[in-house]
Amino acid sequence: MSSSNPNKLISKADKLTKLSLTRWSADWKSATLLYEQAANGFRVSRDYEKAKLAFEKASKGQEMLSSPWDAAKHMESAAALAKELRNWTEVIDFYRRASEQYMQCDRPQPASDSLAKAARALEDALPDDAVQLYTDACVILEDDGKEQMAFDLYRAAASIYVKLEKYTDAATFLLRLGLAADKCDARNSQCKAYLSAIIVYLYAHDLQQAEKCYNDCSQMLSPLPRKGKPVTYSLRIIP
Repeated sequence: MSSSNPNKLISKADKLTKLSLTRWSADWKSATLLYEQAANGFRVSRDYEKAKLAFEKASKGQEMLSSPWDAAKHMESAAALAKELRNWTEVIDFYRRASEQYMQCDRPQPASDSLAKAARALEDALPDDAVQLYTDACVILEDDGKEQMAFDLYRAAASIYVKLEKYTDAATFLLRLGLAADKCDARNSQCKAYLSAIIVYLYAHDLQQAEKCYNDCSQMLSPLPRKGKPVTYSLRIIP
């Protein structure tokens, strides 16, 4: 039936958004509904390329209707399909656009989640881009004072750096996790992060930096003895 044919739905929706001698204003409400129906139809039939384009148009329609939340949802759907098609450039673009739309709703958590989804999709194909996306996702949560929600993102970024053998960068991210944990009074996570950073330095055979990191972190984590004097530790590494 023509009413359920995704191609015809797209064609009809496109006509509703174009001005003509008989149509002086676009009917974005009706067009967006048709785009959404077409997108779902294409997805069910596993025509991911057309489904992706339809979701992108549906997102545009929701933007025109001043509904950034729904626009972001459709953009994430388009991004997921781009992932299926292994179109990594569009994966980055669509998830970033979704993140920006969530921020328009003043919703930093889903905005960060969108970037994290993109990062996870790109870990193997484009690890450097994945790290940048994880970093940006962390920044959104940090700016919102929700560092604890970013712990897994810090770890994921550090893990990629380790796989790339960029050990200094990995340790830096783990130390960043430690600082975030300190702000949240998450002592257990803080200790694990600092210990992981030391292990990374040791694995990279950077004994001097490992010792420095250990001494710096031990002073930050040292309990106070009864007389009020700070306890200090030292690490002696024997090559």
